[in-house]
Amino acid sequence: MYFNYEVPEEFKWFPESRYGLFIHWGPYALTGRGEQALFRDHMNQREYEKMACGWDPKNYDPREWAAFCKEAGFKYACLTTRHHDGYCLWDCKVTDYTSMRQAPHRDFVREYVEAFREAGLKVGLYYSWCDWRIPAYYEGPGKDQEKWDEMQQYIWKQVEELCTGYGKIDYFFFDGVWPRNAEDLKSRSLVEKMRQWQPGIMINNRLGFSTDPAQLLEHGGGNEEGDFGTPEHNVNPEGRLWEACRVSYWRWWGYHSGECFQETERLLDTLCTCASEGGNLILNVGPDADGRIPEEFRRRALEIGGWLKKYGEAVYGNDGGSMTEALTYGFQTIKGNDLYLIFRFWDGKTKFVLPDLTSGVVSAELMGTGEKLKFEKKGDDLILYGLPEKTEEPLFPVIKIKCSTRPDTNSWGRQRLWEGDPGRVADWAREQRGSGLWTSI
Repeated sequence: MYFNYEVPEEFKWFPESRYGLFIHWGPYALTGRGEQALFRDHMNQREYEKMACGWDPKNYDPREWAAFCKEAGFKYACLTTRHHDGYCLWDCKVTDYTSMRQAPHRDFVREYVEAFREAGLKVGLYYSWCDWRIPAYYEGPGKDQEKWDEMQQYIWKQVEELCTGYGKIDYFFFDGVWPRNAEDLKSRSLVEKMRQWQPGIMINNRLGFSTDPAQLLEHGGGNEEGDFGTPEHNVNPEGRLWEACRVSYWRWWGYHSGECFQETERLLDTLCTCASEGGNLILNVGPDADGRIPEEFRRRALEIGGWLKKYGEAVYGNDGGSMTEALTYGFQTIKGNDLYLIFRFWDGKTKFVLPDLTSGVVSAELMGTGEKLKFEKKGDDLILYGLPEKTEEPLFPVIKIKCSTRPDTNSWGRQRLWEGDPGRVADWAREQRGSGLWTSI
C-alpha cells in the first residue's frame, strides 16, 4: 500500500519523519494517576487547583528532553500546552492559572520550543478545546450567551498566543472537542486565522463534527477536516496524511505511578506497522511531576533509537509498503526502488520465499551486517537463499531488496485476506483441487 495522494511542499517533513514524541505533562502528574485524574476520580476542583498552583517541577530540563528525543530517533515532538484540567504551561494573559503566574514562574512552552528547535527537531503544540473548570463549555451557547462568548474568546485568545508568541510552530494538535460541534466553536474560522498567524502549520482533524448540511456534504463531517488524521490507541490508515497516537503505558497518557510500560518489541512493532501502512507514529511519554522522563520509557525508547540508527532508512521517509501478504513474518516498506523486509521474528530457516513481487531484483542484503544474499526469481516469487539460522539483531532483522524498478505486485498482493474479489479465492480453490467436500488425495 503506497500512499497515493499529493503532499503539499510545506508538509513533506511529516511523512519524512514518521516518528514523533508526544509529551503529556502538567500538574496532574502530581496525582500519579494519569492526565484525567481530576475528572475520573471526581476530585474536588478547589483542592486540585490549590495543588496545581503549588506545582513546581525543579527538574524540568527541556534541553535534556530534546537531547534524549534526538538520541531515541524521534524527529518531532508535541507538548500539551493546556490539557482538560485548564492549567496552562505558558505565560497566558487571559488567566492566572499558568506556570508563569503560579509557583514555577517559568514559561514552560517557551523553554520547550527553544530547546527542541535548537536540537533540530520539528515543534508541535497540543491544546484542549475543553476546560473542565468552565461550565459554559459543557452547557453550550444556548444556556448563557454571555458566558459562552467569554469562554470562546478565552479559547481563541489562547490559541492566538500560542501561534504568535513562540516563533515557527510546525504542528498543532487539538483535542477534547466533545460535546461541542464545529459551528459552536467556529473552528473553521479559527483555523483560517491560525494559517495567517503561522503559514505552513499542520493542524490535526479534531475540530468538531459539523451540523451544517453544506459542510457535511463538502467535508463528510467536521472531524474529517484538518491536515492529518489522528487514530488513537489503534492504527487506522487513511487516504491522506495520518498519525497513530499511542501510549507507552497500557492505558494512560500522563504519568501514572502504578502503570506498566509496554515492552520494546511491542512499541517497535507499532512503529513498523504505521510505517508499512504509510503513516506516522507519535509515541507518548508522561514525565513525572518533577519533570523527569521515566527510566523505563527512556530505556525502551533508546533501544528503538539504536535499531533506527541501523535500519532507519526502512522507516524514515518511506512510501508505505504493505505490498504483499506479509503478516506471517513481519512488515514491508518501500523507498524508491528499494523494498525492505522487516522481520518480527526470525524462524531460523535458510530459505525464504516472498510471493507476488512482479519487479525484477538486482540485489538482496541482510542489513546490519551487510551480508549479500543469493536469490532467484521464479515468476512472481522471490526466493532468498543462505539466510543465517540466527541473526545478531536482538529486535527486528531487516533485509533490503534492491529492485530494477519501483517494487510492484500482482492482484494477489493488491487484494488481501478478507478483502477484494471473493471470486479469486473460489477460482484458486477450484483450479487446484476442484469443488468437492471430500479430500482429493
